[in-house]
Amino acid sequence: MPATPPPPDTAARITLTLGLDETNLVLEALGQLPFARVYQLIAAIQDQAHKQLANQPADGGTPA
Repeated sequence: MPATPPPPDTAARITLTLGLDETNLVLEALGQLPFARVYQLIAAIQDQAHKQLANQPADGGTPA
């Protein structure tokens, strides 16, 4: 049985910069894995993406 990763609050953190298409591809791939293993990761990605996209202007440029 694979080792369970540590809880997110105690794990080392990294920052990834992905385009929208790349992020959607990662989410699609995660969707193929067992829900119990990936649901927290999917939620974290969606939460961060939502916060970032909410601050973007509709034309895709940089915020004023």
